[in-house]
Amino acid sequence: MSIHHPPRKWLEAPHGFERLWIGIALLWCLVLSAAMPYWHFKGKQTSSGEAYTVEPGKFDARVARFVEAHKVGERSGLPVVEPPPGTDAYLIGKAWQWYPILKLKKGVEYRLHVSSFDYQHGFSLLPMNMNFHVVPGYDHVITLTPTEKGEFNIICNEFCGAGHHIMTGLIIVEE
Repeated sequence: MSIHHPPRKWLEAPHGFERLWIGIALLWCLVLSAAMPYWHFKGKQTSSGEAYTVEPGKFDARVARFVEAHKVGERSGLPVVEPPPGTDAYLIGKAWQWYPILKLKKGVEYRLHVSSFDYQHGFSLLPMNMNFHVVPGYDHVITLTPTEKGEFNIICNEFCGAGHHIMTGLIIVEE
């Protein structure tokens, strides 16, 4: 309770510059409200949204068959897999690694199937600005065409437990 009570007429209608700023703020709210759905459909940042339900064990078996069919080497104990150009590639996140290492061709479109075996993970392809949530039970399909050659790191950007800080993977792009 204050010492002095407010004057009887403490609530007044806005006037002058107050009305102007309220109008500008309201107009800006309307512009942003219209921009969100516009950029969802017209912007290039939105993924295709293609996803399917899948049992984690079955997806893990699919990845194992993919690795067995297309393995071309090994690096740090992980298989390096080179899918045929223009086909599907598979990547699984499981405690605490991205498996396998993918070797892709520059300029060729691939459908990358990504899922998780155990926890929710975050797929972040560096240095590109590509981020996706990877959830167990869902096969997320990312259509990508590598435009530069080099080695691109994959990190998990969603806390997934004790080994989160070491959860990395690799995509190698060659000519």
